[in-house]
Amino acid sequence: MAVKREGPTHRQRQALATKEQIAAAGRALFAERGYVATTITAISEAADIPVPTIYSAFGNKAAILKDIVRRAVAPLDVKAQHEQAMADPDPERGLRRAAQMQREQFEAMYDVMMVTLEAVRTDPEIAAMLAEIMASRERDFRKHVEALAPHLSPGTTVDECLDVYITLLLPEIYQSLVLDRGWTPGRYEKWLGDSLVSELLGKR
Repeated sequence: MAVKREGPTHRQRQALATKEQIAAAGRALFAERGYVATTITAISEAADIPVPTIYSAFGNKAAILKDIVRRAVAPLDVKAQHEQAMADPDPERGLRRAAQMQREQFEAMYDVMMVTLEAVRTDPEIAAMLAEIMASRERDFRKHVEALAPHLSPGTTVDECLDVYITLLLPEIYQSLVLDRGWTPGRYEKWLGDSLVSELLGKR
């Protein structure tokens, strides 16, 4: 006998919608005012949701930011994209796919990245979350560089190439080129792809 799968109840759907509303208001305010300057009261006013409801839904401001990060990352499917880039039989094409992936991430959630980097200076919960994210990111990058080992520029090591890989993908470089210097995201992606290919594979 088939078991009927029950969907979320009205109350559950309402709770999810409330959390989404709070997260959207929090993301906008964090981007505008910064993490430290944004209060739960301000989020309450922007979301038009009572303060007690926000505390009931999240508990604290750090939990709101964690949820914002989760919502921003989920559609990007970062793990799958890393695996696709790493599995590409053409080393150059794989690195250019990595550059495209990074551009897409910055376009989708640069504001969230910057707020998170600000928050780690004052919030241990966010610092712990970011440490986990960065450790996972470095593991993915290392796997990609190790997969490229037979093709790496002569005289370089996996560790040296990993250092270059991580540095080229820093958000500060995207900020400098795109936000400060006025490059288009497409131009940034091409530069990043060219740089990865040149520095890791030795192709000029």
